[in-house]
Amino acid sequence: MSASAKAPTNPEGHAMSFDPRHRSRHLYEGYDRAPARAMMHGIGFSREDLAKPCILVANTWIETMPCNYHLRRLAELVKEGIRAAGGTPMECNTIAISDGVAMGTEGMKASLVSREVIADSIELVGRGHSFDGLVALVGCDKTIPGAALALLRLGVPGLVLYGGSIAAGKLDGKDITIQHVFEAVGALAAGKIDEQRLEQVEDAACPGAGACGGQYTANTMALGLEFLGLSPVGYNTIPAMDPRKEEATRQAGALVMKLLEKGQRAADVLTPASFENAIAGVATTGGSTNSVLHFTAMAREAGIPLELADFDRVSRRTPIYASLLPGGEFTAPDLDAAGVCRLVAKRLLDAGLLDGAQKTADGRTWAEHAAEAQEAAGPHGQRVIAPAGQPFKASGGLVILRGNLAPDGAVVKMAGHERTAHAGPARVFDREEDAFEAVKKNAIEPGDVVVIRYEGPKGGPGMREMLGVTAALVGQGLGESVALLTDGRFSGATKGLMIGHVTPEAAVGGPIAALRDGDEVVIDTEARKIEVRLSATEIARRMKAWRAPAPRYTVGVFAKYAALVSSAAEGAVTRADLTALTAPASRARTNTLSRGRAPKPKAQVAKAKPGKRSAGSRVGAAPSGRRGKVTVRGRRAR
Repeated sequence: MSASAKAPTNPEGHAMSFDPRHRSRHLYEGYDRAPARAMMHGIGFSREDLAKPCILVANTWIETMPCNYHLRRLAELVKEGIRAAGGTPMECNTIAISDGVAMGTEGMKASLVSREVIADSIELVGRGHSFDGLVALVGCDKTIPGAALALLRLGVPGLVLYGGSIAAGKLDGKDITIQHVFEAVGALAAGKIDEQRLEQVEDAACPGAGACGGQYTANTMALGLEFLGLSPVGYNTIPAMDPRKEEATRQAGALVMKLLEKGQRAADVLTPASFENAIAGVATTGGSTNSVLHFTAMAREAGIPLELADFDRVSRRTPIYASLLPGGEFTAPDLDAAGVCRLVAKRLLDAGLLDGAQKTADGRTWAEHAAEAQEAAGPHGQRVIAPAGQPFKASGGLVILRGNLAPDGAVVKMAGHERTAHAGPARVFDREEDAFEAVKKNAIEPGDVVVIRYEGPKGGPGMREMLGVTAALVGQGLGESVALLTDGRFSGATKGLMIGHVTPEAAVGGPIAALRDGDEVVIDTEARKIEVRLSATEIARRMKAWRAPAPRYTVGVFAKYAALVSSAAEGAVTRADLTALTAPASRARTNTLSRGRAPKPKAQVAKAKPGKRSAGSRVGAAPSGRRGKVTVRGRRAR
C-alpha cells in the first residue's frame, strides 16, 4: 500500500484487517501507474472503477456444446452482483472441450489435457492483471476442476459457479439424457432398434443448454465443490435454464465481495475433513470415478494428503442414498427438486458420516446448512433421496482395486450394477477405436474382459474416456455379462463392471502391458482385487521383451502434456522438473544438457541397443527389479 493510501474500509466505513485491494492496488494506484490506468480508461473503466477491488470473472463459455453455451448470460448477472456490492468485475474467457461431443475420437484426448490449460490460463490472467478475487463460471467436466485448481493456485478469495444441468429430454413419456443416445448406438449395432428410433432418441435427449443431466462427471464435481466450500450451497444444483439461476448468480457475485472483505480464501475452508465430506457426497450419490482423479489433483495443489486408499475407506462406510443416473433412476434436476445438496448432507450427518463442523463457501458450517434442509413434499413424497436409515445400497459407489495388474491401484464404480466379481478371458486392444469396432461387429461375447490399454495419461496421451465402448456394450445387452479394464478413464455416464485408471499405465511398463488375448482376468470387488492368473515369473518374462511404443505425438500440446503428466494415481497432474533449480551446480549443468539446450559431451552419450529406448526417454519401462512402479521424469512416484 502506498504511503498516501487510506486504510481499507468496508461499505459501512469500518476499517478492515484484510485489504480487499491486496493485489490490484499495486497495479492501479499511484502516479507511476498512470499508464496502466490510461489503458483501462480506453475501454470505459473510470478512476473510481479502478479504485475498487478488481474481480476476475473467468468464463468458460464456448459454442461447441450445450454445457457452457449459456454462461455469457450468467457472466453478466454475476458482474451485476459484484458491482452492486462494491467491486469492479472484468471478464476473460478460456477454453473448454466437450467430452460428449469428442467421445470416441482422437479429439477426446484433449479433454483431460484441457483441465491443465484451463487452470494455467486462469492463473496467468489472475497473476498478470493482479486481480483481488476470482469468480469462475464452469460447465462441462474439466472446466470445473480446472477452475478450482486455478483458484487454489492464485490464493485469492473466490468461487467456482457451475452453470447447471441440462433439463431432461422427453421420449415416450420418460426422461432421457445423452447416456441413452450412447446406449442406443449399441442397440442399433445389435439390431435391437432401427435408425429411425436412434434418430428419435438423438433428437429428444438434449432439449437446451446445460451440462449432461445425470450424476455424471459435471454434476458429480459440481456437488463435490459445494461440499468442499468452493461453491455456494444449493447454487450448483439449480438447473441451467431455471429462472432461479439468475438471482442466485447475482447473489453469488455479492458473496465473493463478502469473502474478499473477510479475506476468506479456498485454503481457509479446504481441510482433510472437507475432502472426506466431498468423497462421501460423491459416494452417496453414485457419482463419477473422475472425482478420484480431480479431487486428488486439487488436494495436491492445496498441500493436503489424499490417497486412493482414502476414497476406498470413505466410500466403504458410506451408503448410497440418492438414486441418480447412470446407476439410478433420476436426473440431476430431480435432485434439485428433492432437496438439493442440503438434504444429501442431512442424510450423511444424521448417519454420522459427515463432519458438520466443516465450513461452506459462505463461512457457515455444514451442520447449519443441513439443519435448513427442506425435503420435497407431495402425495408420494420424493423418491430421489432415500429416507434416513433406508439407503438404496449399504456402501458407496467408489472402490479401489489392486493386484498384479494394478499394483498402484485402479478405480471401479459399483453404482448401477450388482456384480461384485467376474472372471473371464482378456480381449486386448491397444486403442479405443479398435475395441469399438469389435463391439460394433458383435465380436465381444458374454464373459469377456475387454482390455483397452495405452490410453493412460502418457500413453494416450490424455487418458480418454470410454463411454462409447461401455454404452455400446450396455446397448447390446452385455452390460451385466462382460467387464472392461483400461488405463484410460470412464465417463460419469458409464455403468457396469468397468475398471479404469489402471496404474501403472501400459505406456510406462505397467503390468497391463503384459496381457495377451485369452489370459484369465479375475475381478473381486469385495476383496479389492484385480489380477491376471499368471505367475510373477511369467509376467516378468513377458515384460523383459516389452518395448515402449513410440510417442504418438512428438510436438505440440499433447507431446508437452505426455512429457509432464504424472500417474493417474497422483491425479494426472502436470509438474515441472525443478531438479535443476535445487541441485548442485554440476548436477544442474548435466540436467540442462539433458534437456537439449546443448549437446552432451560424447563421453556422456550412451548408445541405445537396437530396439531399446535410452534411459532419457520420456516414456519407458521401469528399471529392472522395480517393474510396475511409475517413474515420472527420473523420479519414482510417491
